[in-house]
Amino acid sequence: MPSYLSPGVYVEEVASGSRPIEGAGTSVAAFVGLAPTGPLNEPTLVTNWTQYVAAFGDFTDGYYLAHSVYGFFNNGGTAAYVVRVGGAAAGAAGEAAALTGSSGQAALPAGEPKQLGTFTVTATAAGQQGPLSVEVADPDGEGPAERFKLIVKDGDKAVETFDVTAKKGNRAYVVTQVKERSKLITVAEAAPSGQLARPDNQTVTLAAPSAAAPGGPAGEAAPAQAGPAQYLGDSADRTGFGGLEAVDEVSMVSVPDLMAAYQRGVIDLEAVKAVQLGLIAHCELMGDRVAIIDPPPGLNARQIRVWRQETAGYDSKYAALYYPWIKSFDPASGQSRLIPPSGHVAGVWARNDAERGVHKAPANEVVRGAVDLEIQITRGEQDLLNPIGVNCIRAFPGRGIRVWGARTLSSDPAWRYVNVRRYFNYLEESILTGTQWVVFEPNDHALWARIRRNISAFLVSEWRSGALFGATPEEAYYVKCDEETNPAESVDVGRVVCEIGIAPVKPAEFVIFRLAQFSSGNGELEE
Repeated sequence: MPSYLSPGVYVEEVASGSRPIEGAGTSVAAFVGLAPTGPLNEPTLVTNWTQYVAAFGDFTDGYYLAHSVYGFFNNGGTAAYVVRVGGAAAGAAGEAAALTGSSGQAALPAGEPKQLGTFTVTATAAGQQGPLSVEVADPDGEGPAERFKLIVKDGDKAVETFDVTAKKGNRAYVVTQVKERSKLITVAEAAPSGQLARPDNQTVTLAAPSAAAPGGPAGEAAPAQAGPAQYLGDSADRTGFGGLEAVDEVSMVSVPDLMAAYQRGVIDLEAVKAVQLGLIAHCELMGDRVAIIDPPPGLNARQIRVWRQETAGYDSKYAALYYPWIKSFDPASGQSRLIPPSGHVAGVWARNDAERGVHKAPANEVVRGAVDLEIQITRGEQDLLNPIGVNCIRAFPGRGIRVWGARTLSSDPAWRYVNVRRYFNYLEESILTGTQWVVFEPNDHALWARIRRNISAFLVSEWRSGALFGATPEEAYYVKCDEETNPAESVDVGRVVCEIGIAPVKPAEFVIFRLAQFSSGNGELEE
């Protein structure tokens, strides 16, 4: 109490005891990948595409970090942390790596074309394990006579596989598919369009490119390759995923360039699984972020189902998988190209949070910048994929390309939906931050009442916004902080325990309308 020594009027400021809890941010993404320049293993905040280009360089052929960040901002994202791995430190890229091309090796001119029926095939890169070869094989299942499988091998290892057709104008036309997806070969027509035919089953060994040619895109050096160790990093050294442990704002994490390394044969599916498991472990350890997983490219609905269940049997409420890859316009080349969906999906999550709230499932949302999909998913195929946690991206006539799934990779029904997991992350972070004033306060009934009042005020606003299920606040949540949760022995060791229960809203995933005929006038059903 202040001392009053002389007569007069005194004004004192008295704390009301109310400490409002503010909602935490949920829309900050983190991308770990490859870039031609920029800080190495240092999480760098970028809030628009211009800042990213200034820090890490423009689009680089054969890598997906830049395209994913571009898709994130294009879909409504506002802030992202970028961690560059697998390269030299900033400034070194323009020296020894000045002669590297998009593969991270010396950029080589195309080798000598080899005949492949009515087509020619040419190597655009050198093999790592031996000479490159191309095998023509029968396709999986039955189909038109012009369909075939094109397998690119590096030594004895298959590094690229294409299910294609010799029919020009088809979506799977061999020249178009190889041009858009292959980093090792090109295919060209060697006959008039009317004479094009499926090549016979055979194997052709390609001549390696000869002399080195300078320059990557726009004179920049391409990023070096990164293995699993570079992605996983170390929390003590703040490298890889470990570098993100010090950034509390991150709520979603993506590793788009992991599939670039797989496409080039630098790593296999086991290494892909190791990195994705490390990413999921990072999100589970932090407890406030969700991993957006990319599938391998070139898989049909049956293959992605096998991969999900047998190879990548992840079971986590902190991860979500989206399929298939999307085709997006590449401003650098002026053409469309296939890219993993995680960057665009992260932008959709951020846009959904801003427009509707994190409690709303981030699905039935248009994927901005997507001009096509790697494969069109049918309802029957999604019937098999949705129950195992594969969130499909589908094209609907007149409605564009939309995210058509909102499930995590968890087998626990309580954590089935992405919005439930992310909404709990939001509540936990908000309450954690908004109740820091409680530490070292007198642990008595007055403190318990203030805790109940502040948290209840926050949750009732969430209920009014439609984030909680229930006709009344009592049905939507409860806050318990009293003698029962804080017995004498708990108070003696300095603990305050507050129990909170909420009823989150869940998405209307299956909308069912039941229709019946009835006789006009009497309302009776007809037999």
